[in-house]
Amino acid sequence: MNEQDELKERVAEMRAEHRDLDDAIQALSQRVVPDMIQIQRLKKRKLFLRDEIIKIESKLLPDIIA
Repeated sequence: MNEQDELKERVAEMRAEHRDLDDAIQALSQRVVPDMIQIQRLKKRKLFLRDEIIKIESKLLPDIIA
């Protein structure tokens, strides 16, 4: 497996975790008494994942001079 394939696989894993975090945040938010601290932690993790996905995807895209 080459480096690009590994990066693509990592992005797919991170996207799946990002979606799972969405579901977890929504479930916590719908509780009678939401755990705001846990929700904030999940949101921070979600933002971190988004930033990492963007970094990896920028490595996968070739530099195109327009």
